[in-house]
Amino acid sequence: MSQKESVTISQNNKSLGKYRWSICGLLFFATTINYLDRQVLSLTWSDFIAPEFHWTNNDYGNITALFSIFYAISLLVAGRFVDWMDTKKGFLWAIGIWSIGACLHAFCGIATSGILTGNWLLGFGGSKEVISSISDTSLVISVSVDLFIFARFVLAVGEAGNFPAAIKTTAEYFPKKDRAFATSIFNAGATVGALAAPVTIPFIAKSFGWEMSFIIIGALGFIWMGFWLFMYDKPERHRKVSVEELAYIQQDDFADSQVEGFVPETSSKVSLAECFKYKQTWAFAFGKFMTDGVWWFFLFWTPAYLSSVYGMDSTEAALPLFVLYMITLLSIIGGWLPTYFVDKKGMNPYEGRMRAMLIFAFFPLLALIAQPLGYISYWIPVIIIGIAGAAHQSWSANIFTTVGDMFPKKAIATITGIGGLAGGLGSTLINKGSGVLFDYAKDTNMLFMGFKGIEAGYFIIFSICAVCYLTGWLVMKSLVPKYSPITDL
Repeated sequence: MSQKESVTISQNNKSLGKYRWSICGLLFFATTINYLDRQVLSLTWSDFIAPEFHWTNNDYGNITALFSIFYAISLLVAGRFVDWMDTKKGFLWAIGIWSIGACLHAFCGIATSGILTGNWLLGFGGSKEVISSISDTSLVISVSVDLFIFARFVLAVGEAGNFPAAIKTTAEYFPKKDRAFATSIFNAGATVGALAAPVTIPFIAKSFGWEMSFIIIGALGFIWMGFWLFMYDKPERHRKVSVEELAYIQQDDFADSQVEGFVPETSSKVSLAECFKYKQTWAFAFGKFMTDGVWWFFLFWTPAYLSSVYGMDSTEAALPLFVLYMITLLSIIGGWLPTYFVDKKGMNPYEGRMRAMLIFAFFPLLALIAQPLGYISYWIPVIIIGIAGAAHQSWSANIFTTVGDMFPKKAIATITGIGGLAGGLGSTLINKGSGVLFDYAKDTNMLFMGFKGIEAGYFIIFSICAVCYLTGWLVMKSLVPKYSPITDL
């Protein structure tokens, strides 16, 4: 395809087929389900699970930290798995496993009573009665935490496949200039999942028991699998992708072939050792390490923050959390902004993405004033966390697509997995550290910068979160200062 033809196709985009957006819609719903499943625990542990099993903040912090470790390691394997199995089968395996893992949480109470008493035939209600009659609470804590850790392990193994598969699918179905926008749309599923969670999960748990919240939400993944099975195929083979739409999707092929030293992509597999030879890999991994933990902290700990600092239960916190994640939906703009820089300012996709990411990196600095102004109203930190969340999701949509900018399609899932591993390690540090810090601050009534007790702990973590994005951007820019696609992998 010539450059002129590419421009013509771009200008007549409205006349093209739009099946690629149907695939993007599937990715959106998969990501929504992904985040719903991981949010069930954070919205039920404080009011429903902790009283039953006598958990502390540290117990919950251990579970979330280990989930982050499992998720991080699994991402490395999941990326390789998706590249090996290819997109269709890889995604089916991933969502099937994580849906099983989500449902497994519901049976941790029955398993706890079974292990401690030898009676495995009790239902949900019967197991609660048995657990409440056990005097050795330390044993209940130990067994229940271990069982939830196992359920989180299965969930993490499956959920790790979502983003490598989704990013690979986006690279298959969208040209480079549109990938950030497409990614921001499917990545908005994370926000919608987080948005739907507080207005559904606590009420399901309150009406039917916390166990049913895991089962009902977990079952959604099995429904999605049916749609994916019948709707997805490679664009070049898909009967619903027109010749014109396929040409639009593949418009980058000509431009890439003009790069000096370009080598046509082969179907050979890429080893991990090869991936680590490139600065582009390290730049992506460091950016993920510095920023993923911020999102996970807000996702896992905001309900606990509203409970600990403002005394809200999970149903009272539903409206503030709903508003918070509504604000986060502004992240869709984050996918549009690089396209504006490319189309209107003449930048290449990588330059446009990095310019956009620098802009987004400044918004989390507002977290520095979330706690200081929180005494006025809880709405101030809620709005600030929402803005920081929108900035993160905008950043995330763009950092993911830098992989497609730089690497051949055969390596995208693997590189995404490497970055996910780094992000998971960062998430582990912040989740484990937060649990330990919050218990210490609460127990010692710690004083820091005018704050006392657990509020001091939250102020410290908010401050760390605020500066992570600028730090990540500066290191990424120093490692890869300009557009440098990999042509020899």
